[in-house]
Amino acid sequence: MNDKSFEPDWLSAPGGTILDVIEERGMSSRELASLLGYSLERTEKLIAGKEAITRDVAALLAKLVGGSEKFWLSRERNYRNEVARLQSSGNASAAKAWLDEIPLKDMQKRGWIPSHTRTEDNVDACLDFFGVRNVKEWRHKYSQFLSLVSFRTSPTHKSEPGSVISWLRYGEIKSEKIDCRTWNASRFERSLINMRRLTRKRDPSIFIPVLRKMCAESGVALVTARGPAGCRASGATRFLSDRKAMILLSFRYLADDQFWFTFFHEAGHLLMHSQKAVFLEDGSDVSLKEEHEANLFAQSILIPPEVRAEFISLKPNRENIMKFAVKAGISRGIVVGQLQHHGRIEPSQLNFLKRRYSVEDLEKID
Repeated sequence: MNDKSFEPDWLSAPGGTILDVIEERGMSSRELASLLGYSLERTEKLIAGKEAITRDVAALLAKLVGGSEKFWLSRERNYRNEVARLQSSGNASAAKAWLDEIPLKDMQKRGWIPSHTRTEDNVDACLDFFGVRNVKEWRHKYSQFLSLVSFRTSPTHKSEPGSVISWLRYGEIKSEKIDCRTWNASRFERSLINMRRLTRKRDPSIFIPVLRKMCAESGVALVTARGPAGCRASGATRFLSDRKAMILLSFRYLADDQFWFTFFHEAGHLLMHSQKAVFLEDGSDVSLKEEHEANLFAQSILIPPEVRAEFISLKPNRENIMKFAVKAGISRGIVVGQLQHHGRIEPSQLNFLKRRYSVEDLEKID
């Protein structure tokens, strides 16, 4: 750092530079606060760009962090000018262009981020949500992330990347708050039979907490969240670390057969496929080997081998379906869904046997 003119990244607060330097030195925000003689809260505001760098602060940073007093004052001035330019007609469009890539209104409506009227405040709220310091970092972080995603693309209903990223990020945030035991593949696989019994429960507000607890005992954070506008995913799977996995479900189709098939499909990914991969499902058919394997895995859980022959010979009517569902220990909607999937009946037939969920049902789930 020197006295040369500084050209900041768009909306990159001086705190970004402070954070880079202290992380490089293995110093925490708390340690910096102690050196500055600040409270931790005030230090975090300084790093977030919510507290201005005055001449006195610049002198302290020059002494404790590095660079010159002139550098920090120049850094602060350029940042504030950049924020101010967002208010002008020529630059407000740049901020709005990024916000248009993400489902801002839905994120605000659902309480994922606070609502603001000013563009720069909405930008700050979104950057906080994504855990990045500026839009450049957002693009870098999530372009790499999306390159790892195995999409189930639909030729007529493609998801918008910004909406998918927002949904996945919300899942990550919620997952962090779920206490889980260390990931244990054997324990998770053994628990799937007991999880299948939950398919006969009608109310998501009753069976989701039980399912979430069972998943957590094997190191899986289960999150349910309706997708925002532009996100047509029904489920997603990824390992947050080698100790914790996430299954994210959207209840996209509001039907029990689709929900449970997606859940066991995602479970199959966790058990069979790379921990470095991220799998995203939008309900369409794909040719990826991993997706085919996960489909077969879900089918084998829902219609286990001991009743497979009976399922294949089942005459599809209301009475037979209900009897078979009881014997197999699954919901009748799942039986209908599997009959439709295998072409035994038309997609329009016997749908009255499926359980439908309402948005109001889902709002009851924590």
